[in-house]
Amino acid sequence: MEFNLFHNLLAKWGVGERLINELELLFFAVAVTLLILLVNLICRKVIIPIVKRLVRKTRNKFDDILFDEKFLKNLVKTLTPIIILIFLPYAVDSFPVLLEALRRLALVWLTISITILICSFFNVVYTFLSAKDVAQRHPLKGFIQMFKIIVVCIGLIVITSILINKNPGTILAALGASAAVLMLVFKDTIVGLVAGIQLSANDMLRPGDWITMPKYGADGDVIDVSLTTVKVQNFDKTITTIPPYALVSDSFQNWRGMKETGARRVKRDIPIDMRSVGFLTNEQRADFISKGWLAADAPEDTVNLKVFRSYLEDYLRNHSRVHQGLTLLVRELQPTSEGIPLELYFFSNTTVWAEYESIQSEVMEHVLSVMPKFGLRAFQRNSGSLSSLENPIKYS
Repeated sequence: MEFNLFHNLLAKWGVGERLINELELLFFAVAVTLLILLVNLICRKVIIPIVKRLVRKTRNKFDDILFDEKFLKNLVKTLTPIIILIFLPYAVDSFPVLLEALRRLALVWLTISITILICSFFNVVYTFLSAKDVAQRHPLKGFIQMFKIIVVCIGLIVITSILINKNPGTILAALGASAAVLMLVFKDTIVGLVAGIQLSANDMLRPGDWITMPKYGADGDVIDVSLTTVKVQNFDKTITTIPPYALVSDSFQNWRGMKETGARRVKRDIPIDMRSVGFLTNEQRADFISKGWLAADAPEDTVNLKVFRSYLEDYLRNHSRVHQGLTLLVRELQPTSEGIPLELYFFSNTTVWAEYESIQSEVMEHVLSVMPKFGLRAFQRNSGSLSSLENPIKYS
């Protein structure tokens, strides 16, 4: 397309050459602006709605996410600098300096638009993968951020090469010489990237995991894993941010195994007053045999604490909320000045916090309630005089 007809017509009318060139430039600016507005209007009002209707009819969910309104708008935005680059040489050929400046600006505009488009594509990929199982096994957000950073860095190199009219390879060589400075500036990002790769490769952390890290005051669920931070929502609804490299270099506790097993450990002990431990009396022996707590051929020197331990173990093995496939123990620990600790070690068959607390409370309440039937007492450090312990208050 040439502007010779327009140029010759103005020349016949006696318009000066310089004014003709300026009018051609103005005409070009108006014509290209109208063309850009028309193309954008057609894309937004006609093409985008048609594309969205077509992708809704497909069974594939990826194209529904890919051709969402934001991605399509970013795609349309790349058309504006392309149109300018196509028509620019025909209108500004009389102004070579201006032509070169506008061409570079249009190329910069196009580079920025393409960079934004690629980053929005990565956002689409992340949105699509977030609904898949792979997002539950690996923190993908850090990798998506890494790819976006690479794209932005490439875009900045290309833009710089356009503005200074240098080969991108020359700029890369200059960046290589200043690598030490770049590593210092992007230290947290680089360290976070390496830590994120280690966390993912070793499957140390996933979004949704319950982790405990007292050093940073973290005790809750992981809600976000990025290049520079890991966000943990504590159970009091506060948010704790942890640098990814801290999770690699320091120790933290991940409760994922508990959730995957579907069981949570209960480890509670009750101190038994040593003065209440002794051999069974004939009355106790007959009573326990009648209740099925003691075998009829049990030795004469059977101790009440042993019968109590056997009873508790049988109670736990028949409890509907105790996991029977994992370790279950009722054992005595090292005696202390506060009695003999009797420890109950078992797993509940749920990991729901409220249910877990209810189960262990129910078990401990039963243990305390049934203990006197075996002639045993729980040790308790009391205040007041000794006479109040020997002659407790009786309630009518």
